[in-house]
Amino acid sequence: MTTVGSGKYTYELIESWAKLPAGETFGMVSAVATDSKGNVYGFQRKEPPIVIFDPEGNYIGSWGLSAIENPHGIFIEDDIVYITDREDSVCLKYTLDGKPLQILGDRGVHSDTGCEVPGTLVPRAAGPFNYPTEMVPSPSGDLYVSDGYRNARVHRFSADGQLKSSWGQPGKGGPNEFHLVHSMMVGADGLLYVCDRENNRVQIFDDDGEYLNMWTDLLRPMDISQDKDGVFCISEGGNDARQGHTEDTDSRISLMNKEGELLARWIIRGGHGSWIAPNGDIYVGVPDGVGIDKYERKS
Repeated sequence: MTTVGSGKYTYELIESWAKLPAGETFGMVSAVATDSKGNVYGFQRKEPPIVIFDPEGNYIGSWGLSAIENPHGIFIEDDIVYITDREDSVCLKYTLDGKPLQILGDRGVHSDTGCEVPGTLVPRAAGPFNYPTEMVPSPSGDLYVSDGYRNARVHRFSADGQLKSSWGQPGKGGPNEFHLVHSMMVGADGLLYVCDRENNRVQIFDDDGEYLNMWTDLLRPMDISQDKDGVFCISEGGNDARQGHTEDTDSRISLMNKEGELLARWIIRGGHGSWIAPNGDIYVGVPDGVGIDKYERKS
């Protein structure tokens, strides 16, 4: 098997780790997350959208038939599942076995940002939602949503779904400017880490949306998560060859500490969705029907 990483952060690659029942194939696995038992949840662009595997990669169930128009982000905390349906512009909470708990937004209703082509720099920011990408909880009970493909905002909601504040404007320059807010999370320190994908950076905010810092040694950061030791795992899309780039087009994993210092980095064959489990194992959703790769922590 292939070994990647370096030093304290060395991993063994297990390609196509997740095993579906005979005759079944994956759609694009847009995102992935684990529950408290180590079960792995793949959020795929195919029916059923949620497919579940035990810690050995064996298929144990699925849910969500006809419930999601276009899967994008998934986040699991305290065994509650937080997902985003990009095209329908809604964010949803579920139990681990697929019982709906909450919905934010109105299906098929998009805020007025003037954007028609997802991923382009939007003419103006607006309220929730227009193709949201991730919903995550915070210790206070508030919910944060990155609203990114046809908006340029982060929204803060109360636990019961009331909008409390929003921030961000379209732009390619300074702090609080976004071009495709693609993923986010609330770190162990209570700060918000926001993947500003097409600006090649992660922006960091306090819980009120006050800008604090940014990490810029990144190439189209796609997804971000954190292990029990506080190590951040960021999957990157690399430069976009469709935009004429000829170098650094590979997807990769970057591990960083809370100061934004690089701990390890390696090339991967996916990148859109990733997850670092509490024990340091990493799961990556792989495009084109391949499924999920696992990087097993070895040091």
